[in-house]
Amino acid sequence: MKILKIAFWIIWRVWFYVLMAVPILIMLPLLLISIISERGYPYFFKMARIWAKFILYGMGFYYKVKREQKLIKGKSYMIVANHTSMTDIMLMLAIIKNPFVFVGKKELVKIPLFGFFYKRTCILVDRNSSKSKNEVFKRAQSRLNQGLSICIFPEGGVPDDESILLDEFKDGAFRLAIDHQIPIVPIVFPDNKDRFPYRFLSGSLGKMRSNILPFVETSGLTSDNRKELRDTVREMIYKGLLEFKKKDLKE
Repeated sequence: MKILKIAFWIIWRVWFYVLMAVPILIMLPLLLISIISERGYPYFFKMARIWAKFILYGMGFYYKVKREQKLIKGKSYMIVANHTSMTDIMLMLAIIKNPFVFVGKKELVKIPLFGFFYKRTCILVDRNSSKSKNEVFKRAQSRLNQGLSICIFPEGGVPDDESILLDEFKDGAFRLAIDHQIPIVPIVFPDNKDRFPYRFLSGSLGKMRSNILPFVETSGLTSDNRKELRDTVREMIYKGLLEFKKKDLKE
């Protein structure tokens, strides 16, 4: 039985990368046209949402989203969520319709085909370079000035210790939100760690829930409020994760 499980996990993980590649290859000409200039990004974003849903459904996942507040079309936001799985990217694209740009780690550029478009459409950060971090702020500000939103996973990466429910938050997302006086959209992903963790021989088919919490306004805040804002948003997401855990225990 264990051998069958291992075989399933290996095939399933390989299938994930096949699913990543197939829609990219099908939409390749349109994708290439959409990244010629930054003005084409909203069209690229629509195709990215198709790509994300194709992967989620193809992997045997189905998602459910609860929206405690809805995003307004054409408005910029700072979108933040807990980070536990590569599928966080796909789920975020599936549930948010407002065009946004990811701020993500540069290591994902190494993934064949996906990495080509990732490098050209996302804001990449080298967490070991202070120069890179400064460049991130410049590029993010440029994107916000274009009317787009920004998505950051403020933990800065997936914790190595899977027992950690929510790691400490970095300041970057909150500094940007204050600088541009845009609302923060906190989102809770309670299931992605169980569905598709970074451990290779693990994961399962099933539902992926998400909860878009009430937005946190930054109007009138200054850089002096950055840490307080960061801790407030982290506490909201942390409580949201605990609520899902309590609900699961009751069922």
